[in-house]
Amino acid sequence: QVQLVESGGGLVQAGGSLRLSCAASGSIFSISTMGWYRQAPGNRSESVASITYGGATNYADSVKGRFTISRDNAKNTVYLQMNSLKPGDTDVYFCNARARVRGGDSWSSFWGQGTQVPVSS
Repeated sequence: QVQLVESGGGLVQAGGSLRLSCAASGSIFSISTMGWYRQAPGNRSESVASITYGGATNYADSVKGRFTISRDNAKNTVYLQMNSLKPGDTDVYFCNARARVRGGDSWSSFWGQGTQVPVSS
């Protein structure tokens, strides 16, 4: 299987920056799209940003111009640079990867455990 481990979350003041990282490990044959989602308790999850293996990116309108997603394919790692953070960005951020495991013949979606990003005003 594939394990995703996020890091980099924590309390930050409004206007500040954070960089989240998510490293994939395990029996990986290939990873296609990686991305970040966020969810507050009781709310639906929201796709924040995604990036394909080739580097094509997509962002939620609410974070365009403030967040940047990138990845290191050699390290199976995806990053989310978050600048100009607002209290409304407060959420639990989850990493997602669409991957194919060794010996498998299909693609599956894998999730990290989530990392909290509280933004104080």
